[in-house]
Amino acid sequence: MSEARIVLTTTGSHDEARKIACALVEGRLAASVNIVPQIESVYRWQEKVETATEWLLLIKTQADLFDRVRDAVKELHSYDLPECIMLDVAAGSQEYLNWIAESVR
Repeated sequence: MSEARIVLTTTGSHDEARKIACALVEGRLAASVNIVPQIESVYRWQEKVETATEWLLLIKTQADLFDRVRDAVKELHSYDLPECIMLDVAAGSQEYLNWIAESVR
């Protein structure tokens, strides 16, 4: 398994998604961030089922940077409890995985 990871978070607006994405890439915490527009989320919050239109961020980073990515997302985010989960990257093109590693140095 590689050290590359994908971190997921959602935001309530495109502006907020772009702000977080730019901060992570500029801070070398992420090699790239894809912003997937206008997904529909259904979730339970404060004992009620809610729905919202959100923007999904796919954050490409390294395992050892997760804590810093999580802290940056929490600091930059408007939600009380922003989603921030990390997924393992089991495999990928070696050139792309190398590019991720080099981009976050």
